[in-house]
Amino acid sequence: MNILITGGAGFIGSNLAFALQEKYPRAKIYVLDNFSSGHFKNLIGFKGEVITGDITDRELWDYIGKKFRFDVIFHEAAITDTTVMDQFLMMRTNADSFRYILDLAVKWGAKVIYASSAGVYGNTPPPMREDYGLEPENIYGFSKLMMDHIAKEYMEKHPEINIVGFRYFNVYGPREEYKGKTASMIYQLAVKMLKGEKPRLFKWGEQRRDFVYIKDVIKANLLALERNVSGIFNVGTGRARSFNEIVKILNRELGTNYEVEYFDCPYDFYQEFTEADLTKIREALGYEPTYSLEEGIKDYLPYIRSKVKR
Repeated sequence: MNILITGGAGFIGSNLAFALQEKYPRAKIYVLDNFSSGHFKNLIGFKGEVITGDITDRELWDYIGKKFRFDVIFHEAAITDTTVMDQFLMMRTNADSFRYILDLAVKWGAKVIYASSAGVYGNTPPPMREDYGLEPENIYGFSKLMMDHIAKEYMEKHPEINIVGFRYFNVYGPREEYKGKTASMIYQLAVKMLKGEKPRLFKWGEQRRDFVYIKDVIKANLLALERNVSGIFNVGTGRARSFNEIVKILNRELGTNYEVEYFDCPYDFYQEFTEADLTKIREALGYEPTYSLEEGIKDYLPYIRSKVKR
């Protein structure tokens, strides 16, 4: 099996690379990344090969199409910073380049498993279901929604290949530290508290999110690889939790008693409440999240501790 992971030096992509390397030791795995937000340290221990390039470069895909043949493409490359307001850049990177990938998948007969986002739902009332409430609040969410539209078009025209889109909710876990300000609130709060600083939240910390641990995200991707399924699915826990609850869990796990410092939210496109309806992914893939927020944070903290310099 020949596998390509775009964005493979990033958070989700690098975790996928190692999971696939472990589960399929005889597979040939390639990572494609431009290293603009991904980091080489995420791939220390990776035994496959790296292709350095930008997914918006049509000549790159022409080269890949001539030199390689992949059975599976995991498409994780994207601009993931939701505060980027350059609409042309966001659409060109996230949406338009997706067609290059799908055209090659059709040529090769390859399966495509790609990253969409819960950002497509904006502030529509939870629980979010895949078939309604598609009202993104920013250009990032819109670009992911357009990816889903493109995917559906290819699903209809090319039923001979499998295309799976995952609308990730708030993913957290190891190898996200290089995302900087776009790393999860769980990571950012834990780092502050480990450094002896007060946690800071937008007023009043009751914003709720469906926080999903990276190991459950990888689980969903492996299920999609193993099954003959096409479609677009939510990936979350199905239970929203508040930012205040994160601080409470971290205080308990770290043996601290920090009070939160609240400040005004500077964004006018902020999602207040997200929660995934998992009915569709349960039925199609047999997916069931393993980690609650408490369990995920407990599993994650040793990694965060190893990265924090006091």
